[in-house]
Amino acid sequence: MWAVALRTVRDPEEAADALQDAFISAFRAAGNFRAESQVTTWLHRIVVNACLDRIRRRQARPTVPMPESGEFNEPAAPGDSMSERETKLLIKEALDTLPEDQRAPIVLVDVEGYSVADTAKLLGIAEGTVKSRCARGRAKLAKVLGHLRNPDADANVPTHESKREGR
Repeated sequence: MWAVALRTVRDPEEAADALQDAFISAFRAAGNFRAESQVTTWLHRIVVNACLDRIRRRQARPTVPMPESGEFNEPAAPGDSMSERETKLLIKEALDTLPEDQRAPIVLVDVEGYSVADTAKLLGIAEGTVKSRCARGRAKLAKVLGHLRNPDADANVPTHESKREGR
């Protein structure tokens, strides 16, 4: 749940606060749990909702955080090579460029490994919407991260301009 919160709000302090809010909400609503889904699915939905609430509040009152010792980066596991950490950072930055409605499904499906059906339940949207948002987000990520798959190519995914110019 921490990973979902952290990848959704992209700020460790906001993620910790969102997680705390989520667990308080879950505690208060525990008596209303209907067992129509697994407890973990129910808890993840509460976490996602708490994160989205924090994002909405932050957008309503935007602030500029003061830099501490550098850019936020998830702690690397011992034994990670420098190139693996650089790749993770590039992927994180690419995810940050996606709109929230595309980033959340991609994080849940592609990063956390949830099924499309579970993701749809967690986000409260239709399965087809999850699939289309993932497809649009993946297309954007392919343009940004194409060089990781084929480092020798200048541009792996053609842009609209290059298609018009016949490249």
